Amino acid sequence: MTAPFRFPRFFVTSPSPCPYLPGRQERKVFTELTGPHAAELNDALGRIGFRRSQGVAYRPSCAGCTACVSVRVVTGEFVPNASQRKLLRQHADLEVTACRAWATDEQFQLLRRYLSARHPVGGMAGMDEDDYADMIEHSPVNSLIVEYREPAKDGRRGRLVGACLTDRQADGLSMIYSFFAADADDRPGLGNFIIMDHIMRARDAGLPYVYLGYWVKGSARMAYKVRFRPIEVLGPAGWRRMTGDEPMPMAPLPNPLHALS
Repeated sequence: MTAPFRFPRFFVTSPSPCPYLPGRQERKVFTELTGPHAAELNDALGRIGFRRSQGVAYRPSCAGCTACVSVRVVTGEFVPNASQRKLLRQHADLEVTACRAWATDEQFQLLRRYLSARHPVGGMAGMDEDDYADMIEHSPVNSLIVEYREPAKDGRRGRLVGACLTDRQADGLSMIYSFFAADADDRPGLGNFIIMDHIMRARDAGLPYVYLGYWVKGSARMAYKVRFRPIEVLGPAGWRRMTGDEPMPMAPLPNPLHALS
């Protein structure tokens, strides 16, 4: 099959402190997602471990470290465990709406609360309204915002307690960034609930995978991702089922155009 776009140009960032493993350096390889075939390129790159951020697709390319591993949930075989079933019952009253990828002040205020509670000194801590709008609205692919609200009362919309910027790819949903009321004691486990909702949403749409980004063994911030089974990890031989919590080296960079053939 002849690819409908030219081979993209890749670039490498300068090393910077790793946000997940202390004492290590982070470096990324990236390319722009532009033109009429940006969605096809994003799909191809997603299958070999790239993630999207606005108009850029990137993946780790760290010297001497392969700790970051791409993971995806197999939607058709996912069965929630006991604690996950409890969360599904606790949040069954939430009203879930897939919206156009358009930033609102309500979403931004929820994001600010989330960052203050979970990532007060992270790279997004200084994000303002314009930065948030750029993250949500500047997408060259099929993106949406999934909102999670408490039930409406007295004819008014319920409280927004969660949201997720999501890309619909050819073989699944890619959860780009989720945020929620992490400081709400009456709504525990919202992040896990949002993932399960995406798994069920993808399964209902006939999509085989939900892409969760990178898992880093040894990083407490990433441990939740491998609780959704069956889950596949991307290694040198391609995608395969994770049988435990074993580390997997990141796959080498193949030609992304081959993923379309």
